[in-house]
Amino acid sequence: MNLRGRNKISPEFSMSSMTDIVFLLLIFFMLTSPAITPEALDLILPKAKGKTTTKQNVAVSITKDLQIYIDKERVSSSSLEARLQQALSGVEDPTIILRAEEGVPIERAVNVMDIANRNRYKIVLAVKPE
Repeated sequence: MNLRGRNKISPEFSMSSMTDIVFLLLIFFMLTSPAITPEALDLILPKAKGKTTTKQNVAVSITKDLQIYIDKERVSSSSLEARLQQALSGVEDPTIILRAEEGVPIERAVNVMDIANRNRYKIVLAVKPE
């Protein structure tokens, strides 16, 4: 009498599925590890109940085509300083938000910064978050 079954189950383990899983985990941790900043401090910051007092007074934008805009209004580079003085006259703590597109020569941005320094305006550089 033959009591053994025809379908023998093989006790072998296929390593190909295991290596696929390990490879996927390796890629996952390689991609997420730059997002972790180990030197950052874990702080619990106090919450403020008041409103923030920072407000945007004037935005100066410089496009790739070297066109200058003050709050969506196009101005020439020769009249930029006069237009900024006109827009910020009588404003307490005047601030300029400078937005320059990628590829704009640094001299154009420095020109706006010089105007801000001459007139004692604060300047904030706006960058695109990564």
